[in-house]
Amino acid sequence: MKILIVAPEQIPVPGNGSVEICILAIAKQLARKHKVTILSRTSKGMPIQSNEGGVNIVRVPSGSSKTYIAAVLRFIQGKLFDVIQVDNRPHYMASIQKAFPNMKVILYLHSLTFVPPTNHVARSLRHAKLIIANSSSLKQKLMNRFPDAAQKIRTVELGVDTGRFSPATPADRSRYRKKYGIGERYTALFVGRVIPRKGVPILLKAASLAGQEVPLQVVIAGRGRASYVKQLRTLASKLNVPAKWLGKQKHSNIHKVYGIADCLVCPSQKHEAFGLVNVEAMASGLPVIASKIGGIPEIVKHESNGFLVDDYRRAERFAQYLIKLGKNKKLGREMGAKGRISVIDNFTWRQTADRLLMLYSHR
Repeated sequence: MKILIVAPEQIPVPGNGSVEICILAIAKQLARKHKVTILSRTSKGMPIQSNEGGVNIVRVPSGSSKTYIAAVLRFIQGKLFDVIQVDNRPHYMASIQKAFPNMKVILYLHSLTFVPPTNHVARSLRHAKLIIANSSSLKQKLMNRFPDAAQKIRTVELGVDTGRFSPATPADRSRYRKKYGIGERYTALFVGRVIPRKGVPILLKAASLAGQEVPLQVVIAGRGRASYVKQLRTLASKLNVPAKWLGKQKHSNIHKVYGIADCLVCPSQKHEAFGLVNVEAMASGLPVIASKIGGIPEIVKHESNGFLVDDYRRAERFAQYLIKLGKNKKLGREMGAKGRISVIDNFTWRQTADRLLMLYSHR
């Protein structure tokens, strides 16, 4: 099968964007048996064409959406693909399907960001042969917003590299902690963009409450606006919470960050379509404390591989689980082991690719 995957225009592939990370990981699995090309944007220091794990990556001019989609259409002209998958850009999908009506063009959505409930988006979705959501929660949201497209929407969950994301050995853990300057206290980790909707203030307040019963520290791995991070640093200091701010980490190193932690906290305050950080943490053998929101409950099972927080706007709800895990390391290890098993059973990139292939082949 000849497969073309059209990446968004903002971040190159390979790149540190979550969508771009997913695209390349899935493409590498598909390329084991099929001919796969990724179309991405040009970027300084990157060649026009390269090969990554058997995937042909072609980079075309960008700078604006209009420039990029024009370059994408020029690339496709005169070529034949069995499937064209467009990630996160409904208007690109519609443009490609209109230009090449005999090809099967699919839209793979990772969030609600680029599908506001407008007539313009609804018109674009009419052109899709198939729409894939990365969780049942996202699928339901899309069906509610675009009832006319409901029959075309399917679910394919994302995955993780369980070889790279695996429980750290004691020696690795010690080495990683030394590398990042992390002490030996119980360590609650946050990974993600440091923006208001991700709930870092809730984590800091929860750590302050839990710290009265368990000696703990917080590690924040992610980038945010300097002014917002400064506010959070001030809050941590005011609450007397030992906090380490690692900033943006390359995804190629992020498994080492999970290796320093005792648990992951995902205190999201708004809908998360999937929540890949939870899967990465579980594959790394960490118990997860996460908001019961969006697609997260499809991954985290309460009191099995982690804890789900119903009342996720209240820091004390997170604090009670930090205390529980901080006082019972054995419980954390058991939950972490269950989490890894559930990832291996349900959330590997190979499984994602296999589910996509079934839908690609479906008439």
